[in-house]
Formats: sequence, structure tokens, C-alpha cells
Amino acid sequence: VLWIGSSVVAQTPGTPPDGLVLNPIAATSGTGVSNVALINRDEVRVLRVDVAPNGVRNVHSHDDMQYHLFIPTSAGMRFESESGAPVDTKAWQAQFVKGGTKHGFRNTSGSTVTIVEVFVKK
Repeated sequence: VLWIGSSVVAQTPGTPPDGLVLNPIAATSGTGVSNVALINRDEVRVLRVDVAPNGVRNVHSHDDMQYHLFIPTSAGMRFESESGAPVDTKAWQAQFVKGGTKHGFRNTSGSTVTIVEVFVKK
């Protein structure tokens, strides 16, 4: 089926149109979540993370990081952290996470949400 004039493109998580290859996370870490490193240096790591509808990243922490930024590029993510109440994020509503803080997230929307995560290493 070819849709002409539609601005909506369906895609499966892990096959972004820009040619990056996203890798699914381990089943013990969550479901419907894939990522790829955009930068990985001694000082900083930047990930692109795609979360399918109803996808979940289980509660976890990054003990080897000073802090990280969780930045959803569209609405639909519920971000939970031990340091506060759950936040239903808007597009580009960044969350600051201190290293070692337990946190997790869930896609509550009907579309795949892309997140940019910036990790500052110890």
C-alpha cells in the first residue's frame, strides 16, 4: 500500500529512517526499548533511545556517571525517579538525574518516542 500526501511514516523501533541501527536492550532491562551510541568518549556518552508504545525501561541506576540528562523529543514519556513524583514529560522537557539515582520510564503514548540521553562520566 502506498500512501501519497501523508506526513506520517510507520516504523518499527530499531529501524530509524536515518540509517542508524538501534539495538534492543536486554529483556531483563525492559521491553520495547532500543538504543545506539551517538558519541562514546572517556568524558561523555550520548545515546539515542527509541521507546515503542507501552515500552518500559525498568528501574535502574548509573553508578558510574556523575549525572545524566534524559531528553524526550516528543510527548508521551512518564519518567519516574526515586527523588520525586512521576513526570509525564512534554517534548524536549529535560530531566536531570544525579549519578546513582534509581529511575525508569514508560512510553504512555500511541507512537514511538525518541529520547536523547547525555551521560557525563566520573
